[in-house]
Amino acid sequence: MNEKMYGYVRVSSKDQNTDRQLIAMEEFGVPPAGVVVDRQSGKDFDRPGYRRLLRKLKPGDTLVIKSIDRLGRNYDEILEQWRLLTKEKRVAIVVLDMPLLDTRRGKDLTGTLIADIVLQLLSYVAQTEREFIRQRQAEGIAAAKARGVHFGRTAAPLPKGFTEICERWRAGELSARKAGRLLGVSHSTFLKWTSI
Repeated sequence: MNEKMYGYVRVSSKDQNTDRQLIAMEEFGVPPAGVVVDRQSGKDFDRPGYRRLLRKLKPGDTLVIKSIDRLGRNYDEILEQWRLLTKEKRVAIVVLDMPLLDTRRGKDLTGTLIADIVLQLLSYVAQTEREFIRQRQAEGIAAAKARGVHFGRTAAPLPKGFTEICERWRAGELSARKAGRLLGVSHSTFLKWTSI
């Protein structure tokens, strides 16, 4: 059988650097033609490079990744992909930053069990860390808002005549649509302004 070695490299955005992962692939011996790169968030597995790689992988091939979070960020999805790769596609996986996650070694029951336990633990830790980051961001935003920091675009100044037209609208003389037309905006923008 002609077994091949592939590497999967992922960064979350186009301006992030892949060098560290590419160097690790080269040092491990992954042929440059076998390295697939995605510049996309790891929130799900709907990534063009990864999808292409899945189609290439055959039983007995080896997939090399730098760390488990390069595969993905969602705990359940990582476990599902791991199962798909190792059980259905019968591909060996090597996680360079975690030697225990090398399914080429210990193909016996104990080796498989250890790899599965370590994977579940690492996936859980990765997801928990992401949730902590989200929580810290939310707390930081709330604290900034409490200090009076404004997020988003600065509101445009209200047009001339707004106060008079708003009073006529409140008195029932004008509909919101008519008031918006008089001010040159949509009725929803007019209503938004009335709630400021």
